Amino acid sequence: MKKIAALFAVAGLISFSFTPGGFAEDTPAPAPFLMDVPHFQEEAVAAGIDHQYTGGWEYFVGGGVASFDCNGDRKPDLMMAGGTSPLALYVNQSETGGALKFKERPIDLSDKDLRSVLGVYPIDIDNDDYTDVVLLRLGENIILKGGPDCTFEKANRTFAFDAGKDWTVAFAATWEAGNKYPTLAFGNYVDRYAPGTPFGTCSDNVFDRPVSHDKVDYSNPLPLKPSYCTLSMLFTDWNHSGQDSLRVANDRQYYRGGQEQLWDIAPGRPPRQYTTAEGWASLKIWGMGLAEADPKADGKPEYFITSMGDNKLQELNDEADDNSPSYRDTAYEKGAAAYRPYIGKDHRPSTAWHAQFADINNDTNMDLFLTKGNVEAMPDFASSDPDNLLLGNFDGKFTEKGDEAGIALPGKGRGAVVEDFNNDGMLDILVVNRMQRAFLFRNLGAKTDWGYRPLGNWTEIELDNDPINHMGIGATINVRAGTQTQVQRVQVGGGHASGHVGFTHFGLGTNERAVVRVQWPDGEWSQPYRIFANQHVVIKRGTTSAKYWFAPPANADQVAAQPAAVTPAPAGQQTGDQPVTK
Repeated sequence: MKKIAALFAVAGLISFSFTPGGFAEDTPAPAPFLMDVPHFQEEAVAAGIDHQYTGGWEYFVGGGVASFDCNGDRKPDLMMAGGTSPLALYVNQSETGGALKFKERPIDLSDKDLRSVLGVYPIDIDNDDYTDVVLLRLGENIILKGGPDCTFEKANRTFAFDAGKDWTVAFAATWEAGNKYPTLAFGNYVDRYAPGTPFGTCSDNVFDRPVSHDKVDYSNPLPLKPSYCTLSMLFTDWNHSGQDSLRVANDRQYYRGGQEQLWDIAPGRPPRQYTTAEGWASLKIWGMGLAEADPKADGKPEYFITSMGDNKLQELNDEADDNSPSYRDTAYEKGAAAYRPYIGKDHRPSTAWHAQFADINNDTNMDLFLTKGNVEAMPDFASSDPDNLLLGNFDGKFTEKGDEAGIALPGKGRGAVVEDFNNDGMLDILVVNRMQRAFLFRNLGAKTDWGYRPLGNWTEIELDNDPINHMGIGATINVRAGTQTQVQRVQVGGGHASGHVGFTHFGLGTNERAVVRVQWPDGEWSQPYRIFANQHVVIKRGTTSAKYWFAPPANADQVAAQPAAVTPAPAGQQTGDQPVTK
């Protein structure tokens, strides 16, 4: 009965606190969108994915998914939170450019450990070149140590990890200067056991620096006080200083006196909050998810924060300096507020969860994907609330194309990943739904009268920063094509309970070549690498040339994705890593 009572209490509070006047009037119709609109086909069941995120009140939030390569073939595999249903691992067996295909594999954990999972984030913690996975749970969090051929073992004891017993939904990680192992941050939600729960009873978040340089040891976690019922967090270099801070999105539904947060995490010192005296303005929203992009390529990222009703897109104020994190909201002026459903007759406010920036139509402009779905049965919020596909324009504004793209299906979205599952250079989408099957959208390209054609040109870049932090978490990839420079940061964290590691995707439009430079996590710049479009590129730190990786052509025998020092050949004729001509 407590769960049911809590649900009605939540609904009642929102009904009282929400006022339609808090939302802007409809803006004028946007200018016609002149770039390609990708068309998606939903094929989860056909691809072998039959998974739901289930459970009661504790599982209204969460529902994450991780995409990463767990068997060395450079195809992104999936691990999906199930709530009261078991955690699921799906190994990618898709052929290059073909229909998506996955096969479920067992995970060697107890039934208890497989359940109560809310979030899933991939990261190689121990630098052994196998991807580990952090499971965010209701109760004890778990670190899975990755091994060969998609095998995993529980590593809490091995890593001296203080797993806690909270309700954990958010996670982020970064390598601080001089550390062999990453610093981990865990975002906790409501303290279910405190008097008066759930209102005003937020559990402390956790900041976990490695204790030792000789072995993985997370035995001395620090509480982040105050904490305000966190649902997303992200390490970010907000002022282009080379020093990360920790951005935190919090749910106003349950905190008292809280706000969104930015923490200074200077090495060797305890974390501290930025204050209003430093320019940090109080913002109180139902903070569900975080995403970062740098559309101006000026090193000053913008942040999208999902919420109930109007979402936020923040950029630094013109008067802000390197010590003043002062932001203004640009969501309405850029067409990204996405505050109510864009189709159908339900005009009540939306509920947004996961956010992810990516160039989904390969036109060189950053797009934005959002999952949507009612918390459960909130009467003042839309019950029919399709996911958003906001395509970026060259003027920095966004145009909603979810319906035209074919993703406006009835669902109750939570976590998601935007990922190229079949190595064809066109981004696909996996959405975890609450209490119904997941969606798997394959990108077919631009629709024509005779079928489909490819979108713009592209490149996908993998970093190798061995021997420490080999995935290059915290690195920045700069891609210059024609007169335009694109910037993306390699990160673990953000979104809603969902993460990705692997290739970083860039759309190149009509450009057939590009120049790539990498600023590695310690700030050092690589030399420029000249690449051809429509290739997978592998950049190993310290080498004078990058390499192409050619995905196996359809129906080819599986090959190992290992470097091979041979003469480059056109895509489709060779597989493995091949040198890139400078």
